[in-house]
Amino acid sequence: MNWTRFVLTVLVTGFVASLTDWFFMGDLLYKRFNKHPEIWRHNGGTRGESHAIAWSAPLPFLTCAVFAVVCQSLHLQSFSSSFALGLGIWLIAILPWMITMALFVKLQPAIAASYSLGWLVKLSVAALGVDLILR
Repeated sequence: MNWTRFVLTVLVTGFVASLTDWFFMGDLLYKRFNKHPEIWRHNGGTRGESHAIAWSAPLPFLTCAVFAVVCQSLHLQSFSSSFALGLGIWLIAILPWMITMALFVKLQPAIAASYSLGWLVKLSVAALGVDLILR
């Protein structure tokens, strides 16, 4: 594996994935669909929320790094095969988890759908980055 290309892939896809997190899980969504504000650990703008953001900010980079390593170790040679892996991860883990959360936690369906779509886009961005940069 070319480590320079790997690091570049992780940085670019991680950054774009962070933007998708912000877009799909941003303030506009919560202001519109936040019917149960008591489910959130921190109120907006609190010190605790800043710590949570700081701890969660590296996670899209970790997701993209592990995705790239798995694609390389499975010798996935095209965008379609990398995307199929991302779609499989989404269908196996993210979608069932999000549906279950929406059923058992006071989570509005629009927020659950947005989280789910955000993950699908994040995995698609990782697949595209692996195809365009890493190979």
